[in-house]
Amino acid sequence: MTDAADRQAIDETHDARRTSWVPGADGHPDFPVQNLPYGIFSPQDGAARAGVAIGDQILDLAAVAAMLPPDVVPACGGNRLNALFALPRALRVTLRRRLSDLLSDEQYRAAVEPALHPADDCELHLPAMIGDYTDFYVGIHHATNVGTLFRPDNPLLPNYKHVPIGYHGRASSIRPSGVPVVRPVGQHKAPDAAEPAFGPSQRLDYELELGVWIGAGNALGTTIPIASAADHIAGFCLLNDWSARDFQAWEYQPLGPFLAKNFQTTISPWVVTAEALAPFRCAQPARPAGDPRPLPYLWDEVDQAGGALALELEVSLLTGAMRAAGLAPHRLSRGPASNMYWTVAQMVAHHASGGCNLNPGDLLGTGTISAPDREGFGSLLEITRGGSDPVALPNGETRRFVEDGDEILLSARARKDGYAQIGFGSCRAVVLPAVGG
Repeated sequence: MTDAADRQAIDETHDARRTSWVPGADGHPDFPVQNLPYGIFSPQDGAARAGVAIGDQILDLAAVAAMLPPDVVPACGGNRLNALFALPRALRVTLRRRLSDLLSDEQYRAAVEPALHPADDCELHLPAMIGDYTDFYVGIHHATNVGTLFRPDNPLLPNYKHVPIGYHGRASSIRPSGVPVVRPVGQHKAPDAAEPAFGPSQRLDYELELGVWIGAGNALGTTIPIASAADHIAGFCLLNDWSARDFQAWEYQPLGPFLAKNFQTTISPWVVTAEALAPFRCAQPARPAGDPRPLPYLWDEVDQAGGALALELEVSLLTGAMRAAGLAPHRLSRGPASNMYWTVAQMVAHHASGGCNLNPGDLLGTGTISAPDREGFGSLLEITRGGSDPVALPNGETRRFVEDGDEILLSARARKDGYAQIGFGSCRAVVLPAVGG
């Protein structure tokens, strides 16, 4: 079996017929035994530690260390997953197979069950020490939609179809699902104003993205070839790169976003592994006729044949008034994750192409993923056409941008005939009023 085929191998851990002895795991919308995502959790009155989500429970990896392959045990301890991400893919596969057996074979129940904790009784943390965070811009429909708002005659800049565009973001303000977002304060300038002003953002927005966790890295001064880039990806999460559009419009030229993006980024705390997503690999959408072929360092036929993911992404909004009335969140958009012009492997290969060293636990954002139509737009900037066409909510409220008390909820599910559905868990945060300004 070639390396390219092996990294997308489907084995017994993906079998839809496999069941778990953990109550409620079979048929769980996110965490059946076919998923087994990693995270960092702390039980009541306990220290943070590595765990695996199974149904509505969390398996404490340290508590079952004696039943794990010896080569992986050191990476399963501690309160960060960086060492586990850094494991060679073969060891990650070995660990996944062992965990699948422990949680599906009744013979292990008596030994393993005491290591389970109810998820509702636990706190979830950032899964890794994030050394660096890079946000890309590979959602072509988002790039086109936003470009049309500001440059109707030339939505995409000339470099977009030649190079994966990205910028280095702020890792220190990344927070797990559930941590509130304080409305940022900053400098902005209205189009008709003579001078800029300083105060709370009036055009706060969300961005629907996938997060990509780097596994094994590369040494400074070396590169990651496109053909092996997938081997450097440990897993995925959901990512909401909150954006203050009014700050961004004023500050982003010539160097890009700064205060508009660095106040907080929200991620789902469970890492859905690259191995769990093997059955949901799909072909990268063909480039439109006439588009340039990427340079050789960005092109791999195997990646084009299976470098996209069959995920359905969804964004919902719950306002304070809706919450008080006991109403359900209102869906704002839904669409496939395949609406990306560049693959994740192309992002990784390009990132390292100049000799930049990627490290285990580094986080990449895809950039906002949008569909061609409003049903699948990944931000309010697009849905409301820059605020000119507000969203009508079921309770009579309207929204142009995110208001105080609003909660944004992202979700993702992987579905394919013949395989069990798996999901990413919670990625949500409520917006609190600005503190200063």
